[in-house]
Amino acid sequence: MLVKNGVLCDANGRLRADLYIRDGLIEAVGRELAVPAGCPVLDAGGKTVLPAFVDLHCHFRDPGYTQKEDIATGSQAAAAGGYTAVNCMANTDPVCSSMEGVRYAVERARAVGLVDLHQCVSVTEHFDGETTEHLKTLTDEVRCISEDGRGVARAAVMERAMRIAQEKGMAVLSHAEEMEISPYDYRLAENLATVRDIALAAHTGAHLHLCHVSTREAMAAIAAAKGAGVWVTCEVAPHHLYFKDSGYRVNPPIRQGADVEALIQACLKGEVDAIATDHAPHTEADKAAGSPGMVGLETAFSVCHTVLCRENGLPLEALSRMMSQAPAQLLGMNKGLLRPGFDGDLALVDEAAHYRVKAAKLHSKSKNTPFDGKTFTGRVECTVKAGRITYTRDGE
Repeated sequence: MLVKNGVLCDANGRLRADLYIRDGLIEAVGRELAVPAGCPVLDAGGKTVLPAFVDLHCHFRDPGYTQKEDIATGSQAAAAGGYTAVNCMANTDPVCSSMEGVRYAVERARAVGLVDLHQCVSVTEHFDGETTEHLKTLTDEVRCISEDGRGVARAAVMERAMRIAQEKGMAVLSHAEEMEISPYDYRLAENLATVRDIALAAHTGAHLHLCHVSTREAMAAIAAAKGAGVWVTCEVAPHHLYFKDSGYRVNPPIRQGADVEALIQACLKGEVDAIATDHAPHTEADKAAGSPGMVGLETAFSVCHTVLCRENGLPLEALSRMMSQAPAQLLGMNKGLLRPGFDGDLALVDEAAHYRVKAAKLHSKSKNTPFDGKTFTGRVECTVKAGRITYTRDGE
């Protein structure tokens, strides 16, 4: 595929140039590229071409909860949002605690063909809160482990898991929540667990990644740990950058205005490594009954482009780093930059267009989004994976 008449933008800068993809990889970037006769052409029409997005944190609910989402519909939602790679959490049924579970998800996603899927394995076996021996059986296909949906209650268990992860070169993704405290103080629950896990990472030398950071105190602790040389990275979710003092049920909760401002400033200062959606589909009945979470893959770019770039002056290059390059690096994927040798995965976006969210038209099986009816700037027009179009705004 030849992509022409576009403004290429990635973490390293912007360039008005064409891009040629051959055998799934970017082969050349430049003007008047020599390509074979009959090569398919994607005319960007002067719009912005980004590396396709990589989501470090999503839930496809497969197996066990496919009434909410499955790998096919989750992949469709991802493609519609400009994503070609996702990292799925382990809180399925059964819990993903083995290579068998990993291979089920990876092979199913490969058959669908819209995204490359990495499957997390649980920190403790079947979320039992104690057993970590299963981690020793994992192959290098597994890049990270997570107990997402709950915090690891016992520090000794988390320390043991971190030691194994450090030996095997895996990152530990922490859902930082002190479960005994969260029933009455969600803020303290996140802050305590964040500080504890940072201390354990400093002790073990493991790579700690803090998921969906939402408080100003947690963000300050992470920045301090980075300054002290602890191997810690973090992500924020689009909804924690946009909403403030909202009653919409997510975990961690929507925070106060001062927290939102602290997270935005952390993005501007480069303290946030990744934007991750925490895409969490639920049926209408489950949501009404109080299940926490929202779908987010299809709205993530527009929300972040509006809040960070349009309203706060973040360069699009920096947003690309957080949505593409950094998460791809953490997952060990050959994605995230528009340079020869990288995967030919692209998101064509219209930065000037206005995008009005319509929940009923989302590709996810679930429609639980508080963004319904809201308008943002920046719209995904087309997604390309390995030189093949996987989504167009006017098509499928």
